[in-house]
Amino acid sequence: MSRLAPLDPARLDPEQKKVADAIVSGPRGGLRGPFEPWLRSPVLADRAQKLGEYCRFNNSLPKDLSELAICLVGRHFKAQFEFYAHARMAREAGLSAEIIEAVRTRRTPPFGREVERVIYDFVTEYLETNRVAEPNYRRAIEAFGEKGVVDLVGVCGYYMLVSMTLNVFDVKLPPGEPDPLA
Repeated sequence: MSRLAPLDPARLDPEQKKVADAIVSGPRGGLRGPFEPWLRSPVLADRAQKLGEYCRFNNSLPKDLSELAICLVGRHFKAQFEFYAHARMAREAGLSAEIIEAVRTRRTPPFGREVERVIYDFVTEYLETNRVAEPNYRRAIEAFGEKGVVDLVGVCGYYMLVSMTLNVFDVKLPPGEPDPLA
């Protein structure tokens, strides 16, 4: 981290330690990405990590489609760490390497399924216009239902917060890893 000095785990105050322990003992297993910056505000860190746990691990969308949305947000904001981490998770969830590479290079992906295109069109339109027109909204409702569209908005919104955190505090990739986004 170039803008914030690393936190010393032995010097965390009780509130920070409680939140850090919850993050480390949860499904993430560590304080990577936005979590160390957030710990400077432990209440924010606690609430954000709980929202993030739902958005990343428990939302109603299929994992590959959720990861597609996250990659689109990370790409839009040029959040190097976010795209680096979630491109791998997208591959592990079954999203094709061709789709991930197209997102990385800002090309329209070669979709294999219509639901991939629905996610892409919905998220891309929102990121470009700050709105989702009725046709893309209807397609998303038909594909995922109201709960799914609410979850999609939640996933995108959470990862916008993550992107801003990573970018503002200049969170670096692991040593030796090149930035994935130009």
